[in-house]
Amino acid sequence: MTEAPSKLWTKNFIFLSAMNFQLVLVFYLLVIVSVGYALAELDATTAQAGLISGVFVVGTLVGRLLIGKFLPNLGAKASLVAGALGFFLFSGLYFIPVDVPYLIAIRFAHGFMMGVAGTVIGTVIAQTIPATRRAEGIGYFSTSSTLATAVGPFLAIWLMSQYDYKVIFTFTSIVAFTCLLFSFGVDTSKVKLTAKAGTQQSAQPTSRLAQFVEPKAFPIAVIILIAGACYSGVLSFLNLYAKEIDLLQAASFFFLMYAAAILISRPFTGPLMDRKGENIIMYPAIVIMAIGIGLLSQAHNSWMLLTSAALLGFGYGNIQSICQTIAVKSTTIERMGLATSTFFIALDAALGFGPYFIGQFLDQIGYQHLYLYSAVITLSCLLWYYLLHGRKVKAAAT
Repeated sequence: MTEAPSKLWTKNFIFLSAMNFQLVLVFYLLVIVSVGYALAELDATTAQAGLISGVFVVGTLVGRLLIGKFLPNLGAKASLVAGALGFFLFSGLYFIPVDVPYLIAIRFAHGFMMGVAGTVIGTVIAQTIPATRRAEGIGYFSTSSTLATAVGPFLAIWLMSQYDYKVIFTFTSIVAFTCLLFSFGVDTSKVKLTAKAGTQQSAQPTSRLAQFVEPKAFPIAVIILIAGACYSGVLSFLNLYAKEIDLLQAASFFFLMYAAAILISRPFTGPLMDRKGENIIMYPAIVIMAIGIGLLSQAHNSWMLLTSAALLGFGYGNIQSICQTIAVKSTTIERMGLATSTFFIALDAALGFGPYFIGQFLDQIGYQHLYLYSAVITLSCLLWYYLLHGRKVKAAAT
């Protein structure tokens, strides 16, 4: 009886991590593939191709907002299966010969279903992980996203060079179907989504905004929004920058090195946060991320490029998982779904809209200055984190 609460690697934990990996893998695969598909098969303009790629994130944001509000009414199991089913069905619609507006609609709906499924997964995983091992558990869980972030673009580029688009869409549909199968095996019977009937009146959110998001998670959401926007410049423009500095071959291993650094650090940083608190991880991680982006701006050989990837893994990779842990810990168990949704809305907004705003002035400043400025902005997170969250942790400890 005493060992059960502290067990981490349960069937639920493994199934939810697998589902998360599959959702993010399909997302990153199709982000790259959809641009090439739109340009080559639909004669889309560059602007239209960018919209086709980015509208998926808009759908995800809408899905997260709505499911965060309605999850207690719909139930975790029904919402999880419905989200996974919708994600699979819309994966299959890419096969149908379409025009640009139709593909935009498919991408939006596909993103919406990922937002639903992803938010439910995040909510259930937060209650699946033992409270005493929450940072460690979320660290391992978010590693599934990290691996998908590295493997997805790698697979997309390889598949596009070897096969036609129908083969790629077949592959993503198979992955989505496997995700649906996993959803049936997840046990949500112990997931708590609403307050007891007697306390429902007092637990009702006082503002309309609080029905869709968790205000207590706003401070840490600001941190992931800033850090994520800085990282989005690396994610979106690394290949173009590598071409410019003639390091394209080394760049193909960039995200694999990034993922390896996270895999190495997660077994240590999660348990350390559980024992010592989040500040002991967050402050060094912010500095390491800033150094990594700064080094990228000055890279002129493979060694510098791949070292910056490792530093980003140690820095941003841990910032992401620690911020998710803080968001979940900031509220009551009944509102964990909204806290999870709030965190991912900020992260999705950073990764989805960051490249668009960066692209507005990229022609004027160039890639090197982009990464130099991003390093400075990342470093400013030290101040923002201290003001919004870090000082409260210190005060609570004393």
